[in-house]
Amino acid sequence: MHGTNRTKKVTHARSLRPVFMPTIRPALLTDSDAIFSLASAFATSFLVERAAFESSFCALLQSPDVFIAVASDSGRVIGYVLGFDHHTFYANGRVSWVEEIMVAEDVRRRGVGRRLMESFEQWARSRQSKLIGLATRRAAAFYQSLGYAESATYFRRLP
Repeated sequence: MHGTNRTKKVTHARSLRPVFMPTIRPALLTDSDAIFSLASAFATSFLVERAAFESSFCALLQSPDVFIAVASDSGRVIGYVLGFDHHTFYANGRVSWVEEIMVAEDVRRRGVGRRLMESFEQWARSRQSKLIGLATRRAAAFYQSLGYAESATYFRRLP
């Protein structure tokens, strides 16, 4: 075989996981226990109180300016995203804000957070939002991988 260019197929030693495609859907009242559990793991500054959670959850599910979606796999809620939109002066219209996004630790780095963010972004576009904003302490690299850029410093004050 003199003069021919032979190539070998190379198989990479990376672990090949099966495609993981959880369902992304609007949150339901029946998701309350699972979202409470995830929200409790998410919170670092506050202890999530069950009664306050239930009151907020019911009100949020009924609000037209709120987006709550869950990721589920085989009936198990493995993540959620909570966001809002509102009118602004500076952006000449609506702005959408991701308030919380949480994925169960055992399924992180498998595209669940990305899919939840995509669902929120689609909702924001459907409402003609001019931008999507969020604050993060622990996931800057994740948001940068989705095309988000650092834009401001976040301040807070407890009343």
